[in-house]
Amino acid sequence: MTVVTPPRDRDSRYRIEPTVLQALRSPRLLTREVLAGLVVALALIPEAIAFSIIAGVDPRLGLFSSFIMAVAIAFLGGRPAMITAATGAVALVIAPVAREHGMDHFLATVILGGLIQIVLAALGVAKLMRFIPRSVMVGFVNALAILIFLSQLPQLFGEGIPWLVYPLVAVGLGILYLVPRLTKAVPAPLVAIVVLTAAVVLFAWRVPTVGDQGELPTSLPELLIPAVPLTLETLRIIGPYALGLAVVGLLESLMTAKLVDDITDTHSRKTREAFGQGCANVLSGAFGGMGGCAMIGQTMINVKASGARTRISTFLAGVFLLVLVLVLGDVVAIIPMAALVAVMIMVSVATFDWRSIRPSTLRRMPKSETAVMLVTVIATVWTNNLAIGVGLGVLAAMVMFARRVAHFVMVDRVVEGEGDAAVARYEVSGQLFFASSNDLTTQFEYADDPDRVVIDMSRSHVWDASTVAALDAVVAKYGQRGKSVTIEGLNEVAAAFHERLSGSLGG
Repeated sequence: MTVVTPPRDRDSRYRIEPTVLQALRSPRLLTREVLAGLVVALALIPEAIAFSIIAGVDPRLGLFSSFIMAVAIAFLGGRPAMITAATGAVALVIAPVAREHGMDHFLATVILGGLIQIVLAALGVAKLMRFIPRSVMVGFVNALAILIFLSQLPQLFGEGIPWLVYPLVAVGLGILYLVPRLTKAVPAPLVAIVVLTAAVVLFAWRVPTVGDQGELPTSLPELLIPAVPLTLETLRIIGPYALGLAVVGLLESLMTAKLVDDITDTHSRKTREAFGQGCANVLSGAFGGMGGCAMIGQTMINVKASGARTRISTFLAGVFLLVLVLVLGDVVAIIPMAALVAVMIMVSVATFDWRSIRPSTLRRMPKSETAVMLVTVIATVWTNNLAIGVGLGVLAAMVMFARRVAHFVMVDRVVEGEGDAAVARYEVSGQLFFASSNDLTTQFEYADDPDRVVIDMSRSHVWDASTVAALDAVVAKYGQRGKSVTIEGLNEVAAAFHERLSGSLGG
């Protein structure tokens, strides 16, 4: 296991996370990491099988993908303790490939998607995360909590669900609530899974189990080369789906990494995480996996419910997953789905930011911030696509910000002197860009001003070509009346920008 010592961040808000070496030297930390990995592995099995069904492929592809990606990201990722495996979002994006073009094109899509992610990481796309507002982040978290909860409803209200499932889930929730208050030596999810499984076996209750979700593999994954022609036609078929996989996968992974950063008060390396996600997808496709990205539900189990903080838990989640399905497949198959449903419901409750919907918070929070959060939540839940939800949330935030800033521009007019010596002096204050500069031309008294006009820009800044065009229009309007205009006070950057574009934007 590679020992990675995270760099000490200059921002004092972050504390240094435990390293792999520290965990190996501490029996308490190591036990926590090992048990966390085991709990996550148990939770991954039904999820991976379910996502394989969504993608229209053999359940083994989802399980192999989860094993390979978890192990790979433990070494290559930039966010310790984050779980990467087969996911529903990626499955939805690439499902049409398997259905319409077959498995070889499907695996080629996964590999190409991983390569695109590596390229995007090299281009520094991960740095764009700083432009995602907090209101979008809160909406993302709340939408994830809702989606996690909704994903469990088929196990509770599906056709043929026996009544015993409901008391089992209730008992599981009780265990998950009480155990952390009694001891933190053993993860509560593991206790719930063991107790409910023992009860089901002891009393021979007939309830849905992990084995009912699909066939478990019996052999190790093998290296596969997709049998597809290396032509532009193949690229035309798989390219759009591969790009969708890359974008959705990176967006979910980087948002999840940011969430874990906030929970643990530690800093992650987003560019390295993007690179690691790409490599993990390439390896997944090469070994017959369906690809994936960071999993918010399992990551929350690992970080919040189990208290894991290092790469050991991520690595062992993958290893335990393979061991469980290959060696202990018969044991895993009898785990009741009710136990895993209880774990995921508690994770959804813990994930939701309840403070964001308190009446006191809503009263204090600007309405625009609340609106952005709601747009993100509604769009994500409605489309069942985190990428669309976050994209619309960011777009809404941009529109709200532009509207708010547009009202901060002020133009003050003073006329100095009399007769031929009179000068109209305008002082422009604020940030000038496309939204705030559209009305700039209406702020001047073209007919009433004397022949000399000075526009003082020392308390403003020119950000885009729209503002330059607006200033040119003002000068032109005065010029039509035979009046001269002097623009002064531009800072060095704004002056160079104005000089480069002025007169070239047309009128």
